[in-house]
Amino acid sequence: MNETRPMSHSRTIQTHLVLPPDTNHLQTIFGGKVLSYIDEIAAITAMKHSKTAVVTASIDSVDFLSSARVGDVLELEAIVTSTGRSSMEVFVSVHSVNLLTGDTKLTTESFLTMVAMDEHNKSTPVPGIYPETEKETSLYETGPERRAHRKLRSEMRH
Repeated sequence: MNETRPMSHSRTIQTHLVLPPDTNHLQTIFGGKVLSYIDEIAAITAMKHSKTAVVTASIDSVDFLSSARVGDVLELEAIVTSTGRSSMEVFVSVHSVNLLTGDTKLTTESFLTMVAMDEHNKSTPVPGIYPETEKETSLYETGPERRAHRKLRSEMRH
């Protein structure tokens, strides 16, 4: 597959309200709830890019930088930042917004690897990508280093 698409083609945005059942005894959102949102948006983003079903191969990194509280809104943004033959690296950033004060803060950043699947549940090729903005270029150019780190981690398991 020689086709390439702009990274912006896969950009996906979701918004979630932090409700009491989503929080712990400190009234901050459970990390697992945020991970669930991250996995969901990464899958949607990868499906938009590949136009196929996808599976999560790995959650490569998750950095919880600050917390969100009951009543905050979580704004998730995801984009495909690197592609292999059938794999797609997806970057997800999560910001919390206090709608009453307007305060916004970065809460979480994550990289995931998703794999495109065909109708027989076999991996299938995906289009390449190209960056258009400075931020996209930065994520794109650092992709090979992250891929090498994933490969090293995989080799250490075997």
